Amino acid sequence: MREKEFLPLIEEKLGITELNPMQKKMMMQASESRDIILLSPTGSGKTLAFILPVLKLLRPSSGRVQVVVIAPSRELVIQISKIINSIAPGFKVTSLYGGHKVEDEVNSLSAGTDIVVATPGRILDHINRRNIDVLPTRILVLDEFDKSLELGFEKEMKKIMDRLKNVSRIILTSATDSEVLPDFIRLKDPARINYLQGNSELKRRLRVHKVDSDANDKLKTLASLLDEIKGDGPWERAIIFVNHRESAERVSQFLRRAGYPSVLYHGALDQQQRETAVATFNNGTYPILVATDLAARGLDIEDVKSVIHYHQALTPENYTHRNGRTARVDKEGDVYVIIGPEEDVKPFVDFDDTRYVSGHYADNPLGSGYATLRISAGKKEKLSKGDVAGFLIKEGGADGKRLGKIDVYDHYALVAIPEEETENIMEKIKGKKIKGEKRLVSLVR
Repeated sequence: MREKEFLPLIEEKLGITELNPMQKKMMMQASESRDIILLSPTGSGKTLAFILPVLKLLRPSSGRVQVVVIAPSRELVIQISKIINSIAPGFKVTSLYGGHKVEDEVNSLSAGTDIVVATPGRILDHINRRNIDVLPTRILVLDEFDKSLELGFEKEMKKIMDRLKNVSRIILTSATDSEVLPDFIRLKDPARINYLQGNSELKRRLRVHKVDSDANDKLKTLASLLDEIKGDGPWERAIIFVNHRESAERVSQFLRRAGYPSVLYHGALDQQQRETAVATFNNGTYPILVATDLAARGLDIEDVKSVIHYHQALTPENYTHRNGRTARVDKEGDVYVIIGPEEDVKPFVDFDDTRYVSGHYADNPLGSGYATLRISAGKKEKLSKGDVAGFLIKEGGADGKRLGKIDVYDHYALVAIPEEETENIMEKIKGKKIKGEKRLVSLVR
């Protein structure tokens, strides 16, 4: 694929008018025959950086697999697929991950595909079932390779590599370095592109605050901190990180009962619950996300102002990835680390200052001003964003200028609407058809 074909699409579809130095360097590296190891901070445009050389190396679409991209989480797979789809028209991209309908994946693979983006376990399952022929694959990308190659994934990765016999170019990417790589990766004289060092610009944009909690139970301190961060303005997006699912449930339950517009995200939720959590966080309905480290990588999350460590990260790598959710590209961000009275600060945590909060919090804080509607049809039912907007404007009397973000998934769609219009819109669309079909429309709670 030629640069003149996809570079204009990057501006049109992604709104990026100029590539950053790392992305330009990766484009240049594609002209050489060496493998690539790309190390770059989270939020620096790393995903697009590895997609660019892949696009440059693509041959015309043939319906046979040219590229396999492996990522450690379904969220990363979805994000990568979305970007490639938007800037590589004419090429078939197939996503494979747990929680996705296997039937949809098999149908997509049987129709032929050029690029496969997958989690390790899911692609290996399709290989073993002979749903996919990876033998023609020429290009392999391991995104977040430090995670893909760690214990637990290593056996799967070795089996996958054994099937990828004709790969001639390998690209590894991560926000954290790994000194030793397993022999089965078979790198050939890799070019090492390292943007982790000298990241003074990020340090200038990212402020790290220590927040002391008088009690071992930090819930009141957390709520008081959220009040202080919000001040008199509207809610800005914040992610609260905890170390365990049970803690995420407990913190989320406390915040929801206290009236804070928050949503829960962890690995025990099913795919639709996770997608809905991210969508309602992004569209402003629930601007506070309570999450485990699963949310530290790969999520397509926009404009996070604050990262709050309710629990300190267990490793330096997790700390780095958590903080990478804010101060992305050229924006500023704040990191708050809540420290209990008997808690030692981890050696990899450095503070810019100490913030003091009262421990008191609002009994009934203001909501976000948005609500989210769920429509029981999606891409597979040929529903588009335009269809959703048109339906709500025509049948629901909604003001098109006030409609929020619309997300369309395989079998359902989500749309943000002004909270005060919810009752009126729901009443007007009751029993109405969208694209000639009656669909269930419900409020996301």
